[in-house]
Amino acid sequence: MLRRNPIKIREAISRVMEFAEPTDIQYLSLLEANGYYLAEDLISDHPVPPFDRSPYDGFAVRSRDTLNASSKSPKLLKVVGSIGAGQIFSGVVGADETVRIMTGAKIPEGCDAVIMIEAVKEVDVDGEASIHVRRPIESNKNISFTGEDIEQGTTLVESGAYISPGIIALLATFGYNRVPVRKKPKVGVIVTGSELLDVDKPLEPGKIRNSNGYMVYAQTMRAGGDAVYLGKLSDDFNESFNFIASSLSEVDVLITTGGVSVGDFDFMPGILDKLGANVLFNKIGMRPGSVTTVAEKDGKLIFALSGNPSACYVGFELLARPFLTALSGAKQPYLEKTTAYLGADFLKRNPFDRFVRGNLSYNKGKFIVTPLGLDKSSVVSSLAEANALIVFPAGTKGYRKGMEVEIILLESKGISTDLFGMEEKGEGD
Repeated sequence: MLRRNPIKIREAISRVMEFAEPTDIQYLSLLEANGYYLAEDLISDHPVPPFDRSPYDGFAVRSRDTLNASSKSPKLLKVVGSIGAGQIFSGVVGADETVRIMTGAKIPEGCDAVIMIEAVKEVDVDGEASIHVRRPIESNKNISFTGEDIEQGTTLVESGAYISPGIIALLATFGYNRVPVRKKPKVGVIVTGSELLDVDKPLEPGKIRNSNGYMVYAQTMRAGGDAVYLGKLSDDFNESFNFIASSLSEVDVLITTGGVSVGDFDFMPGILDKLGANVLFNKIGMRPGSVTTVAEKDGKLIFALSGNPSACYVGFELLARPFLTALSGAKQPYLEKTTAYLGADFLKRNPFDRFVRGNLSYNKGKFIVTPLGLDKSSVVSSLAEANALIVFPAGTKGYRKGMEVEIILLESKGISTDLFGMEEKGEGD
């Protein structure tokens, strides 16, 4: 009989993450790099802004020329030029002179302030463009100074940061046409079970459609992996062994679903044994997904997940997801934890750590998390709305609505905070 000694989920994660060495570095174009993880620190090689510039459309002036300006006695300044963004003024601005300047343009030599265009009156004096200034302006007023945003030599983003649109903007600002990133690990996905039908096949007595393969494929992509669906295996030991053994050479990580328990057709324990794999663990003190098994073969990990959809989903999120994200180069690969108030009673006793699919929402200044559907590992309906896992520690006797609980965030999409009251309907809406 297969010996299964349950370990705590924290220990299981620790054993898996010992093998989480980041993948090799590759260089992608700036248009391709979004969604990868930065492989080197991003350092500023020049200040931003690179020169003193105007933050507004207006007039560059010498502040001392405006000292006595007032509404009753406006100061007259002669307009001696105009500078658009990307242009420069070649001369030096002299006494009682000004230069019309556009947002982003370099401050001309001799000027130390900018008056916004709406604060002056443009006039014509003897055929020459001029302005009336009605109040004094301080030196250095309305100027964005060199290095004010970013100083040269600053570490802008550290290696391991997820490349978001904001980081893309920084990369572009500093001329990174080719971006150093970590390669996405190639992850093979295999589903097992003679009861599984392809999604385009009609239902048959005793059969179900293959949902796990598509779910794990999508989870892998979300975790930063390059997923490859390798196929579906029937309950035949030799066929399954040969296919899994050959698949290992094609991928960096292998994920299987099903065949991991102790039934007559649960072949994964025997396959791992025949492969000579080092089994890191084969039972975790948690629900769902207690039979989740992870093994190592020639430096590659095999995640043998449950065939039950919810157990498969949770096993992936807690173990495979941080591992794949770490391989992809993430400095912080773990899912975020926080707390919320329980939206409904959950009165099951918990002899093991329990991770319940929940929907997190925001209501009247509080985050509320509500358990979804039946709390069974075979249930698939609860996965559609799940954006969090509710953590019920081992030894607890149940929780009442309104109690504070710990949650693990799966994603932020779908968590509506309605910060601007967009859902409120007024008259005429």
